[in-house]
Amino acid sequence: MEWIADPQAWIALATLTVLEIVLGIDNIIFISILSGRLPEDQRDRGRFLGLAFAMVSRLLLLFSLTWIMGLIEPLFTVMEYEISGRDLILLFGGLFLIGKSTHEIHHSLEGEEASHEASGTVTMGSVLVQIAIIDLVFSLDSVITAVGLAKHIPVMVLAILISVGVMMLSAKAIGDYVEAHPTIKMLALSFLILVGMALVGEGLDLHIPKGYIYFAMAFSITVELLNIRRRKNRTSQPLKLNKKIVA
Repeated sequence: MEWIADPQAWIALATLTVLEIVLGIDNIIFISILSGRLPEDQRDRGRFLGLAFAMVSRLLLLFSLTWIMGLIEPLFTVMEYEISGRDLILLFGGLFLIGKSTHEIHHSLEGEEASHEASGTVTMGSVLVQIAIIDLVFSLDSVITAVGLAKHIPVMVLAILISVGVMMLSAKAIGDYVEAHPTIKMLALSFLILVGMALVGEGLDLHIPKGYIYFAMAFSITVELLNIRRRKNRTSQPLKLNKKIVA
């Protein structure tokens, strides 16, 4: 517990917690969208279990640092590209995220009736399996970031627990808002495709700064939130005019 008296450890804890929350945004979006296809009475449970899996997978990876470092070692070479275990996880995880997001966009474009029919066939087990797959990919990225920033295991564990706790508190609000606004959901799915492409790029040693992706998504969502606010104001104006006429 010597790290408690170390100011640098507290700075690392604050920095790492914020980064873990930022890196977990795409995880929350993915879990919220998948949970949204469950029956309404199971959605909160699906979000909670999904984030619980994310926390457990992060902690398990954190306590197996030797295995993680071994993933960096090249397994084989393809066209002068050295492929490691980490690269394979990022490649398959990125392709899975791209495929799943594209599939969800397709369902959204089919219309409400087709979407409701599809949601009726979705089970809690199938949703949790998909969440567990992508949790592994996001957790690997998260833990590698944690190891690079903090020197003390307790600091990393505490940062993960705090960040997942924050995500659990905000997951329902984010999920409900995404479900209530189809344009935000479409932007979120497009964002996940971008993240999937970044993961594939990382797997091929093409380092794409995620800051660009997060900034682009934040800018797009901000513009769409302004559009949503503007539409609400325009729809409320006729009501005000009607009230004045009646008066």
